Order: sequence, then C-alpha cells, then structure tokens
Amino acid sequence: MSAASTAAPRVAFQGERGAFSEEAAVKLLGASVTLVPRPTFESLFAATAEGAADLALAPVENTLAGSVHRVYDLLLDSPLHVAAEVVIPIRHLLIGCPGSTLESLRTVESHPVALAQCERFFASRPDIRRLASEDTAGSVAAVLRSRDPTRAAIAGRRAAEIYGGVVLREGLEDRAENYTRFLLLAPEPCADAGADKLSLVLKLAHRPGALHLALEPFARRGIDLLKIESRPVCGRPWEYHFYLDLRTAPGDPEGEAALAELRERAAGVRILGHYPSAGAEARR
Repeated sequence: MSAASTAAPRVAFQGERGAFSEEAAVKLLGASVTLVPRPTFESLFAATAEGAADLALAPVENTLAGSVHRVYDLLLDSPLHVAAEVVIPIRHLLIGCPGSTLESLRTVESHPVALAQCERFFASRPDIRRLASEDTAGSVAAVLRSRDPTRAAIAGRRAAEIYGGVVLREGLEDRAENYTRFLLLAPEPCADAGADKLSLVLKLAHRPGALHLALEPFARRGIDLLKIESRPVCGRPWEYHFYLDLRTAPGDPEGEAALAELRERAAGVRILGHYPSAGAEARR
C-alpha cells in the first residue's frame, strides 16, 4: 500500500496552520488528512518516531529560491523514506486585519524567502518596513492577533481563510513561475506501482573523475538525471555527499544494472525512495 492511500493519515508539516506545506499535504492526500503542525524542520523529521504523525511532508526545492538545504541535511540522518512528491504554485497575498488598507500599512512580515520574492511591491512602497518571521502562516496569525491596522503579512490564501485576514492585494510575487516541490516521507519504503522516480544519496572518494564515473552508468543507459545536489560531509572539509533524482522505475533492468555499477564505484550509496513523481499521473 502506498503512503498516499493510508486511511486518514496524520501528516506533519513545518509551520503553522495555513502554511503552504499544509496546502501541499491536502493536495497530495486529500481533505480528510489529519494535519500536524511542527515548529521546526528538526521537529518535523522527529514527528513519526515520536508517534505524533504517520507521515511527514518537507519542502525540498523552490523554483526561485532553490534547494532547501536544511531538509537535504536532515534526510541524510533520517531513517524516513521518500514515498511521494507534490508540487504546488506559490501565490503570495498581502493579508491584513479587518479595517486595514494598503495606505495604512507600515510593516509587512513573513518568512525571509517570501519577502525576497516580493521585491517589486516593496520597491513601490519604500515607506513599508519588512519584518522576517519563522513562517508565512505564523506571520498572518501574529498580525491578526495584534489587531494593528498598520501591520500586514505575506502568505497564501489558506492562511487568510483560517485566521480571518483581509486580502489587501493578490499576486505580490515578482515572478509567476513560482513553485515549491515537497517530499512525503514515511517510516517504511513504499512499493507504489506507479513509481517512476528514484532519489538516492552517494558519497564519493575525493579523487579526479569520481563524479563522472558515478554518473556514467546512468548516462550510458539513457536514464534521465533530473537533479543533482551536493552537500558538505560533516567533519570532512571539501568532501561532499551528492543527492540524485533519476527517472527510473523500481525493478527496471537498466536501472538496477546502473545501480549495481554505482555501488561498485561509490564509497557509499543510500536509496532514499522509489516513488511516483508529481507528473507521473499525467504521463500514464
């Protein structure tokens, strides 16, 4: 059984109610899912072991801000397995208290990434001070609690609906091509029949050509490398772990042969998960 088909699972996410991660969880698993907010990425990854959740959903990449490095580092140390992925569009709204207006605003708060994605708005309002907060939805909750018409927050529509905020402006993001990819993490590997994507992490010897030798078995077989991400090896300066996303289904002979060669060439290989990609349904 796939993680996504578990009856009414409890899913942990980082942030407060109304966060984009919550929106992603509902999109992937449906409205009946039980949502478990966690304050930090560290507490998110601990949620299943603590019995607080059955699954965890973590953002790994944004098309404008790039990779979420802390999540990649936690993946390496975590026993969790990637079970699925989901991609959602990020649409930023300016959300204030009832009675607020654009003209009354003096402070706008949100997560630093959200603030950075709305530069054109701040350029048009140099009188407004930016204030960084832990997450987008949490900033909305704080603004609404304050009842201060000079304060507003940048977040998604779900946060405005949950906390009763007033949408003062939509489409604050500088670029419309703003998407975030999330990974669904489960305590056990998931054997989903629709799996078409493989994520793994490898460690290579520190010598010339090591990365080329590791990737060559996949290139020779025409297996598509979708993403590569490097992260430093803790305590080993100038050595790196490499995270790979590859287009290959479980049990595929070419993919299995390439993995066998990779294990012979790398200092270490760990499979993070074989799972359906966000676009798999459209391709089937």
